[in-house]
Amino acid sequence: MKKNVFLWIFMLLTFFGLQSVKAEDNGVSLYTPYTKISVAPGQSIDYSISVINNSDVIKNVRLEVSGLYRSWHYSLKSGAYSISQISVLPGKTKDVTMKVEVPLKVNKGTYNFRVLANGAALLPLSVKVTTQGTYETELATDQPSMAGPSSTTFRYNVTLKNRTEQKQLYSLISKQERGWAVRFKVSGKSVSSVSVDANATKTISMEIEAPSQVEAKSYKIPIRAITSSTSADLVLTAVVTGTYNMELTTPTGRLSDDINTGGEKEIDLVVRNTGSSVLNDIKLSSSNPAGWKVVFKPEKINQLKAGESTHVVASVKASKKSIAGDYLLKMESKVPEKISKANFRISVKTPMLWGWVGILIILLACGCVYYLFRKYGRR
Repeated sequence: MKKNVFLWIFMLLTFFGLQSVKAEDNGVSLYTPYTKISVAPGQSIDYSISVINNSDVIKNVRLEVSGLYRSWHYSLKSGAYSISQISVLPGKTKDVTMKVEVPLKVNKGTYNFRVLANGAALLPLSVKVTTQGTYETELATDQPSMAGPSSTTFRYNVTLKNRTEQKQLYSLISKQERGWAVRFKVSGKSVSSVSVDANATKTISMEIEAPSQVEAKSYKIPIRAITSSTSADLVLTAVVTGTYNMELTTPTGRLSDDINTGGEKEIDLVVRNTGSSVLNDIKLSSSNPAGWKVVFKPEKINQLKAGESTHVVASVKASKKSIAGDYLLKMESKVPEKISKANFRISVKTPMLWGWVGILIILLACGCVYYLFRKYGRR
């Protein structure tokens, strides 16, 4: 039994000794400075390998890779040519480039393989995959949230990563509330789909416009890139800070009226919140001609929500000294954030009583002249 064990050990030592002699007799060495490299899934590794002929005869060196996983791919090149064998002069060195492509779908860990020269000279190599690999699509952005008033065009840059091994044509889809406008752009042109090469990325510009009367709050804008085999989702945020705007006018839009000298008139007004933020403590005031008086009912509006309107009555009293003509009343509604102005043209008319009095005076004057002419005209 012991003799058999010793016999097997002798045979193994003899075998490896012969292999060692064979490798030594081969006279070829392989060298690369980087024998252990750390990479991420989907990356490519470029090795520069020196094939060294240590003998005194020309060597035709057959190169092959052993122990590489089936999903990993490699290529050997010298200059512009793909090769599997290279001839090296005695005592000379030839450089070969080997490219190893790490698949996207790969487990985190260390992978070992080797390069063989004529089946003997060994160059052991090791690749450490630093993260767990994937086989999917990714949508990402450096700034997913933006803020501004409803008049703002929200602009985002989105990166679409095709982390698959095939070229993909992605349909670009967005879901948003009614009234919102979403546009996808590539190289300045609006698109609804985009083509991305395998293991490549493409930058997509997005323009999002909110409705003019949208409420001031935060809105989620979900987007999606989809093919028949893969998809990716991303949620963007648009924070509408709101706008302050209002309008002071009349129910009909007419900004003119007439009044008698010293008379009074009520003018119906409408105050509208045409912005997207709530207006608080709206005060009404006017700039009047001398001797005129304007009273608002109510004088202050406590709150007016976006898109709402309310009625106000302006009681206007003209001066008793006003003469016939046009006068300008400058009215305004005011909050700290916004002022809305309206200029009213008021035409003053003389009362009919004074017209008749004037006519009577003229008639009396004419009668007096006639009487005097009759009485003293013949003398």
